[in-house]
Amino acid sequence: MLLIRTIGRCMHLDRHLPYFLRGRVVTGFGRGGKQLGCPTANIEEAVVETLPAEFPCGVFYGLARVDGEQVDKMVMSIGWNPHYKNEKKTLEVHLLRQFENDFYDSMMDVLILGFIRPMTAFNSLDELRAAISSDITLAKEELKKVDTESLIQQYFQS
Repeated sequence: MLLIRTIGRCMHLDRHLPYFLRGRVVTGFGRGGKQLGCPTANIEEAVVETLPAEFPCGVFYGLARVDGEQVDKMVMSIGWNPHYKNEKKTLEVHLLRQFENDFYDSMMDVLILGFIRPMTAFNSLDELRAAISSDITLAKEELKKVDTESLIQQYFQS
């Protein structure tokens, strides 16, 4: 956790983490699952616009819940996704549990716990896929160090 906390301090994240948000899942660009093998739930733009101005773009890890159900571990990105040259800032959550169906229009609660890396443009889809795989591995490792039960009690109890 030290490395992540050091990065967080450098990027002025200490005062923002953990950061809780709630938003509706909307249709995204359709490439997470299809091109990258990493399906994502895109959170509505109105929620993205409420993030503090100094909150950095990048890849993060934490916990999330769909429609008040089970809390899952997640990795997510916030930003313009420079690899695809997006013109719209997005917030895309990848839950680390497999889901049978899409859950568009569902409400998602998201608790951002740590920062993994800044957004980066990659030379190829293979490089991007490798980075995503590394992000997921790091998120799993960092989340093993976190007392998820107390965070669930604090942030996800209705």
